[in-house]
Amino acid sequence: MDKIVTFGEVMLRLSTPGFERFSQSRNFEINFGGSDANVAASLCILGVAAAPVTVFPNNDIGQSAIDQYKKIGLDISHIKSAGERIGIYFVENGVAMRPSKVVYDRAYSSFSKLDPNIFDWAEILKDATWFHFTGITPAISEGAAKACLEGAKMARKMGLTVSADVGYRKNLWQWGKTPAEIMPELVAQCDVIVCGKSDAKDMFGIDIETNTPKFADICVKIIEKFPNVKKIINTKRGQISASHNTLIGQCYSNGKLIKTDEMDIPNIVDRIGGGDA
Repeated sequence: MDKIVTFGEVMLRLSTPGFERFSQSRNFEINFGGSDANVAASLCILGVAAAPVTVFPNNDIGQSAIDQYKKIGLDISHIKSAGERIGIYFVENGVAMRPSKVVYDRAYSSFSKLDPNIFDWAEILKDATWFHFTGITPAISEGAAKACLEGAKMARKMGLTVSADVGYRKNLWQWGKTPAEIMPELVAQCDVIVCGKSDAKDMFGIDIETNTPKFADICVKIIEKFPNVKKIINTKRGQISASHNTLIGQCYSNGKLIKTDEMDIPNIVDRIGGGDA
């Protein structure tokens, strides 16, 4: 049976009720979310065994987050307790022509200050078949980047499938290194990546000198640079309004580009985290 291990930060999510603005609301709805854990939770709901690896503060808020993932059915045995605070993000849901807003308060979180030595990756991955991370994780701190690389290398050594949603987050890379210095070694461990044209340019310096470079052409260049990569996945979102989008998925594999039909999504409930799911 497959088991997926994910690695990344989970944050406390505080959302305004309904479609209230930050300036209007006097209450927040509490939830927890993070790109990697969203993947684990979605897989678990679909019946796939999954285990998020992360760090929470040793307090009631950290325990509340653990309890949430335990209720879903996730394997929480590799979640660590350390540090003093959980990162927070505030959400104001968009509607019609008004976009959503997200405000982050994640500095000095337990995850950003983690000690890479607390993870025994051989033990964590011993019964897993897949290891997944995102480009957000190594952007958070030097410790997180080191732990992520150690996990990815161990997963490759043990024969697991390794995947990454490389997503470039410019504002997160504040700890002294650029993504171009860190991400190539991480992606070199991967079998599958989620990567767009702009990600390839910003992180790997891969660009094709034409006004309209084709995604397949970018994929060829990525695989030349990272020969372990077998599949490159991307989504194309069309935004009619904040509550009405279209979505196309595409996958480059074995020299061929496969596309889904366009999905029309006219009544979006909550887009935040939907890409991860």
